[in-house]
Amino acid sequence: MFFRIHKSPKGQLIYIIDNASQFRNIALSKEEAAYLEQQIRNEQKIVSFNRFDHQLYVVFAAAGKESYQSRELLRKQGAELQLLLQKGKAKEITITNLSMEPAAAYLLAEGLALASYQFLKYKSDARKTVYALTDIGFEKQSITLKDLKQLQAICEAAYLVRTLVNEPLSFLTAEQLSKEIANVGKEGGFRVNVLGKAKIEQLGMGGLLAVNRGSILPPTFTIMEHRPTRVINKNPIVLVGKGIVYDTGGLSLKPTPNSMDRMKSDMSGAALVTGVLYAAAQLDLPLHLVGLIPATENRPGENAYVPGDVITMYSGTTVEVLNTDAEGRLVLADALHYAKKYRPELVLDFATLTGAASVAIGDVGMVTMGTASDTIKQQLQQSGFNQYERLVEYPLWDEYGDMIKSDIADLKNIGGPSGGAITAGKFLQHFTDYPWMHFDIAGVSHIPARKDYRTAGGTAYGMRMMIDFLLNYCK
Repeated sequence: MFFRIHKSPKGQLIYIIDNASQFRNIALSKEEAAYLEQQIRNEQKIVSFNRFDHQLYVVFAAAGKESYQSRELLRKQGAELQLLLQKGKAKEITITNLSMEPAAAYLLAEGLALASYQFLKYKSDARKTVYALTDIGFEKQSITLKDLKQLQAICEAAYLVRTLVNEPLSFLTAEQLSKEIANVGKEGGFRVNVLGKAKIEQLGMGGLLAVNRGSILPPTFTIMEHRPTRVINKNPIVLVGKGIVYDTGGLSLKPTPNSMDRMKSDMSGAALVTGVLYAAAQLDLPLHLVGLIPATENRPGENAYVPGDVITMYSGTTVEVLNTDAEGRLVLADALHYAKKYRPELVLDFATLTGAASVAIGDVGMVTMGTASDTIKQQLQQSGFNQYERLVEYPLWDEYGDMIKSDIADLKNIGGPSGGAITAGKFLQHFTDYPWMHFDIAGVSHIPARKDYRTAGGTAYGMRMMIDFLLNYCK
């Protein structure tokens, strides 16, 4: 999708209004204006007019109780508009904002573009089903060049994340994931270094190696770095993404329906972090950022780790494995310990970690917890509202740590039957000694059917929140 400013209107014309006085700024006949007014009274939010050589759409910006809700409604109207434009096979549009919301054109286009994503790589009839729209233009007063660049970078990053999540294991092994990230780094302009199995063994990353034991395919540990000439942070911000490219549950085998059949998405955290690094590089954010991706698949192979095993982590901590399906925290723990070498000022990890998080808040938000300052937590919450990728913070009380104490090792990899999302977070906390936040994206990273501008499959949920946070961090 290309975004640009049009000197003169091209293609289908989109006007955004939020009150009747703005009608006069649209070239409508008396009859058309009366029709539009009647449709708006009938609570019709998108009204179209056939001009024979082009279609004209008037979007009446819906209002929510809060400003962040109004902004989200514009994104959703963009998704609704995408369906209408596709019916007409529109290839090019021009958006003009006449409303009182300065960001209306940006928000409408964002929803429209995100709703236009398709994953057609394995479709034999891809040419017949590909969407026609390729060019979203703006009247020059409707968007700034800075916002245009930001919109382009964010939508490209979201497409990238969704595609990585949608790829099956038959293509996206741990090694291939590292290759894809390296390619993204070349395109986006950030450095990538990939550690292979021999180096991982040399470092003694016992969590990552244990999970990999059931596979005939090697693990990887990918390091991304965005470090422009001018940076405002003395020490880097480190992002960690869970890279389980497929999760069978290991010997603690998952059921297939509504579980294992979606587990190609268990590397959504890795994809999200890759998307953030790409957008940060494209926008040349003055921040030193590091991304860490521990990657493998979790299989019940002939040498697979088993419940009852005790493994020694990269940090030297011993862990009693009671459930091989609690593998994500094992690979993340090694990465979180590795992050200490950077003396980071903040570490944030993203992982499809627990079904408990999904059960608790469904697909409308992320579970988060951590030890960062209240200021950082408030900024993250605000970014969550800004992008409508909202956060619910859970506590990390000491009692949850008691639930993962082992009789024969330092820790066990699961707690009891309750508090599963928190005990997983508490496990991760053990491997940190810096300001840290954990984001459990299990409920939001992948959806079975389209929901507004979130398309079926990978959603990239959380990525826009993170970019919003970093943009504000720069201020």
